[in-house]
Amino acid sequence: MNTQTKAPPAFRSTTSITIDRSSLLSLIGVFIDPLTVILTLFILVLIDEPNISPPYLILALLMFAISFPGNAQLHMPLLRKTIHICFDWAVKILLLVFFGYASHYLDFFDRDVLIMWLWFAPAGQVAMHVLVRQLAPAILKLQGETKYAVVVGVNEQSLELGTRLKEDPYSDIKILGYFDDRITSRMDQPYGRSVLGKLSDLPQFVNENKVPLIYLSLPMSTQPRIMSLLDGLRDTTASIYFVPDIFVTDLIQGRLSTVAGLPVVAVCESPFTGFNGMVKRLSDIVLSLLILMLIAPIMLVISLLIKLGSPGPVIFKQRRYGLDGREIVVYKFRSMTVTEDGDNIQQAQKNDLRITPLGAFLRKTSLDELPQFINVLQGKMSVVGPRPHAVAHNEQYRKLIDGYMIRHKVKPGITGWAQVNGYRGETEVLDKMKKRIDFDLDYLRNWSLRLDLYIVLKTVQVLVKDRHAY
Repeated sequence: MNTQTKAPPAFRSTTSITIDRSSLLSLIGVFIDPLTVILTLFILVLIDEPNISPPYLILALLMFAISFPGNAQLHMPLLRKTIHICFDWAVKILLLVFFGYASHYLDFFDRDVLIMWLWFAPAGQVAMHVLVRQLAPAILKLQGETKYAVVVGVNEQSLELGTRLKEDPYSDIKILGYFDDRITSRMDQPYGRSVLGKLSDLPQFVNENKVPLIYLSLPMSTQPRIMSLLDGLRDTTASIYFVPDIFVTDLIQGRLSTVAGLPVVAVCESPFTGFNGMVKRLSDIVLSLLILMLIAPIMLVISLLIKLGSPGPVIFKQRRYGLDGREIVVYKFRSMTVTEDGDNIQQAQKNDLRITPLGAFLRKTSLDELPQFINVLQGKMSVVGPRPHAVAHNEQYRKLIDGYMIRHKVKPGITGWAQVNGYRGETEVLDKMKKRIDFDLDYLRNWSLRLDLYIVLKTVQVLVKDRHAY
């Protein structure tokens, strides 16, 4: 019999990762910023001219493109949201002015209109965000009646989901209860949750009560149970969502993405990939060049004082772990009588006899770190990032603190989130180092250019009153 090899079926087309537009509030959040920016521009133009000329239409289209999508971020405090709006607007305006000046397109616009728009656009955005927050309860009612849901599985992430939905003032979802095969008083009583039955009871309950939403919060190891459960729910019209176990690991830049058209979930990733990496590197170069030009005379004076004050090199070089755990050489002004870089290094302590009189001042004011701006220009360090530890300390703490090496997914920094939060200087007990690492990982999770600039400004404030460095 003639047989033919059957071609393997092609992968089904996967749904692209899109913005959540499942609710009216989220849809409003997507358009609130771009539309406000355009409307303020059109209003100001019409006050000054009878018609909107083509250059303004092109400008409006460009601003919509770089402002879309917006984000209402209703859970963010209004003051912080206002700062975000002003920062984002300043970046956009700087880009437009730069390219407009370079291309001479600024001559097509009325300068008075543009200057007024410079102030009215962010003010309008803030006003619209305030308005949306005030109208949120009414908007939620427009979305329809409360949606009822059940959760499959009683575990850490399912209980966290229930708590957040209950405490969220902008949510229209109410959890009816939980289903789990491990129904015991131990599980039910501590959390005060309603366990409605076993997994086998779920299809009947959903059909009888017309439950529109089901959240599956079962571990991936129970795949046969999940497949069996999905088969049982085929006769219902409920929407089914899988809640991944975000507590199985410490998510760093956790997000959805695609690889060759297949969806993947990032569990631990550097925040400086793609465009973010370009922004980070550009900001490092600009900041380090500006700072080096300003501090060059200071560095020259410090170099002379070190040379005259004690024997030894002016610059102290020490091996540190850099990006991806690769060794780099970090520069510092020498502040001690020793230049240790071996397998066992003692951290500087209060009243440490190895520290020179000038070195004490340099360390206290962090002036000993100034040569590291050269490391930044070399691409080995960043202005902001987790502080680099000596190789010996890395080898010590990586065995004692879970997730310690994750901090090396980014370049080390001259200053960091941990340092401006009080964890600078000696870490004489393990708990202090653990807290420093917690702040480092928090920085990786929440990085933004705004956060970097905030840390730089906060560093100046901390140095004035810091008592932890010696």
